[in-house]
Amino acid sequence: MKKKLSIVDIANSLSISKTTVSFILNGRAREKRISDELVERVLKYVKEVGYKPNSLAKSLRTGKSNIIGLLVQDISNQFFATIARQIEDRAYKNGYKIIYSSTDNDTQKTQELIAMFRDRHVDGYIIVPPQGIEEDISSLIKDGLPVVLFDRYLPNVETDYVIVDNLFSTYNATRYLVDKGYKNIAFISFNSPQTQMVERLGGYKKAIAESSLKSLIKEIDFYPDEKLIIAPILTFLQEHTEVDAILCGNNQLGTCILKVFRSLDKKVPDDIALIAFDDYEVFELSNPPVTAIAQPIDDIADQVITILLNKLNSTVEVDAKHQVTLATELKIRNSTK
Repeated sequence: MKKKLSIVDIANSLSISKTTVSFILNGRAREKRISDELVERVLKYVKEVGYKPNSLAKSLRTGKSNIIGLLVQDISNQFFATIARQIEDRAYKNGYKIIYSSTDNDTQKTQELIAMFRDRHVDGYIIVPPQGIEEDISSLIKDGLPVVLFDRYLPNVETDYVIVDNLFSTYNATRYLVDKGYKNIAFISFNSPQTQMVERLGGYKKAIAESSLKSLIKEIDFYPDEKLIIAPILTFLQEHTEVDAILCGNNQLGTCILKVFRSLDKKVPDDIALIAFDDYEVFELSNPPVTAIAQPIDDIADQVITILLNKLNSTVEVDAKHQVTLATELKIRNSTK
């Protein structure tokens, strides 16, 4: 295997000091009063031999890698994928590149990914946090590394985050169903202690209690295999034939519920009305189109990367945390009559 050239090799080949080579390659030749002739000679040689600088060594030397680590629950999910793309575009325009990965909501995997990002000396972190990584996030902050959470937050960790008003969003959607005359409104969600899911359930419960209706709640354990999500939904609806409307906790559940409706030959909204949390292209194309709680994806992405870039570019450490809560929009379509 051909040995990778180093700055020392270049310096030895040109009979100059490695410090001089380093200054030239890092754009500091004029500052250090290095002659144009020498600069041209070094750059020409570097091009001829195809020298590529060691990015890790450079980050150790300069203290910056110009890389941001982005951890989301599932990069294939449209919600996270769209936000990740917008963050990547904005970061790139500001001189940063993104390394991102899916956590699958798995605590151990997330911890391992954070450790990997630390090894790569990333400058800042954007994380959709699962439970159980409080110590890992606190350790990053303690070490002076900027961290911005989104979609959810960790109640016991004081950090920057961007979320939506989950409680009001589901309260408002449930009230809408009540006002439309539905009496047996079910809430189907994932069984999770995460803040966004707890608050969505809370909004449903509040609206149902105010309306003196019976709560019908089905919380499902998350599985990557969609069949394991569909099965308990099917059983729940077979056991609760009185259900005339469903509010679901996220877009993945919404698509699973539509598949269950098809298997039960249920017509929307004649047999059962449906509202999904998170808008999704599938919901617009469905027949009929599905009413959805749309999160402000552009604003979320903009707020997240703005907060992080401000932290990265600040010359002084700022203790104040930016904790942003954005409003959602209930997009009324034909799945609710």
